[in-house]
Amino acid sequence: MDQIIDGFSQRLARRLLLERDSRGWSLADLAERSGVSKATISKIERAEVSPTAVVLVKLASAFDLTLAGLMLRAEAQSERLSKAAEQPVWRDPDTGYVRRQVFLRPDHPIELVTVEMPAHRSVTLPASSYIHIRQLLWVQSGQLTITEGAERHVLGPGDCLGFGPPIDTTFANESDAPCVYVVALARS
Repeated sequence: MDQIIDGFSQRLARRLLLERDSRGWSLADLAERSGVSKATISKIERAEVSPTAVVLVKLASAFDLTLAGLMLRAEAQSERLSKAAEQPVWRDPDTGYVRRQVFLRPDHPIELVTVEMPAHRSVTLPASSYIHIRQLLWVQSGQLTITEGAERHVLGPGDCLGFGPPIDTTFANESDAPCVYVVALARS
């Protein structure tokens, strides 16, 4: 899996540079639009560091893309059949969570992602990552606490949550075991 992750990091770095260049933006322009420092963006574009989920969401939002949309562009996958061995896998260097893009096509309204969140880890994603999408989260194993603004949901195996309006959201595994969940997204 590390080779897949490493190869994807290289493609992601190239894609970020291409997205920025295609808009004629300088590093300063992207930094201002995303809230990510120029130094960090430069290191990511040179594949010297792997960005965290939060940083990727900020960069994708600056390009008016979802995280999944940015990852699709990095992978340039357009097949109807998504073979497990070919699905892009990415590991968040900050939390260690692993995200697998199970299915995504630019001409299809539904995306499927699986995530494994390690024990005692969490990630907070900004409201901007939910603009133009609707999503459901279905826990396969373990326990996940989702906090949308002031609203807190504790989900166990088989539980499913439909997300509300865009708001900063925290995904937290407060347990001693990993949590695996599926996210289904639809573009609006």
